[in-house]
Amino acid sequence: MLLVILPGISFSGYRANKTAACRIAFYNTENFFDTHNDSLKEDDEFTPAGSRHWNEKRYKVKLENLYKTVLALGSIAPPEIIGLCEIENKKVMIDLVDHTPISKFKYRIIHSDSPDKRGIDVAMIYNPARVNLLKSRYYGIQYRGLTTREILYSKFLVAGDTLHVFVNHWPSRSGGQLETDAFRKAAAAKLRTLTDSLFRLNADARIVITGDFNDEPGDASVSFTLGAKTGSGAPVAGKLYNLSKSPTDTDFKGTLKYKGEWTVFDQVIVSGSMLKKTRGLYTFPDGYHIFGQSFLLTLDEQYNGFKPNRTYNGYQYNGGYSDHLPVYLDLYK
Repeated sequence: MLLVILPGISFSGYRANKTAACRIAFYNTENFFDTHNDSLKEDDEFTPAGSRHWNEKRYKVKLENLYKTVLALGSIAPPEIIGLCEIENKKVMIDLVDHTPISKFKYRIIHSDSPDKRGIDVAMIYNPARVNLLKSRYYGIQYRGLTTREILYSKFLVAGDTLHVFVNHWPSRSGGQLETDAFRKAAAAKLRTLTDSLFRLNADARIVITGDFNDEPGDASVSFTLGAKTGSGAPVAGKLYNLSKSPTDTDFKGTLKYKGEWTVFDQVIVSGSMLKKTRGLYTFPDGYHIFGQSFLLTLDEQYNGFKPNRTYNGYQYNGGYSDHLPVYLDLYK
């Protein structure tokens, strides 16, 4: 297999003495728009004549930054499954997987246009040489006329075992955290319905849930409505466990930073059976990782420390990667 070395980028390794059967990653790409105006969506700001002056040169920089991140997220090869959000359309996905150096890995795309007003979607790419897609489907969230991103469900065969993966991008806090809390609880309730249906069929179902939840692990939408437990304790089949936590020994303490405060919006949640090594696919309670390589960070001159090296600071073009850091989880057999 080809090992690609990029200047300034170090590769994260798998758990010592144990080769992962599959790495699952998630990345909020921060407004991965093309330069064309979609008359049916509110994407005018991401056009050459728009308020952000989004042009082909800036789009190509964005593509380059994203493919570098995808490559760096892997070890010998990039992750087998990558969930993505803030994707405008299938065209940008094709540009990423077919027209950059990651084309050698032959990723396939799962994408559907969502009802989101801005036109940003949830998507996935996967390596068919390593994992076998059995089915995929998008599920809408119905709540008082809410138009938001759908939940992407995919069912894979990985190392001879069935794996269920959900990718999310829950409604944002724009307009206020409390004012929008019900929207995220509606998304959590829908996801809970979907996972419960899998558990009814098989309490030992291998489930991985990831995404940008716009809430933290301890917030009610995640911990109560979805029912994703945090902390230690013997895992129970048919229950969900949130592995996401802030790193304590790094220059970053979350996946995004707002006014000097780090938060963990980008999370990984697994079913109880994923935490048991008795048989099938499994992972570890400390298996959640925030990918905070130096090239994804920049100095925070206002609040000290570091912050994500983002594409825009407000409306000022910065040319960075994203306002979020990627996360990943390794699965073993």
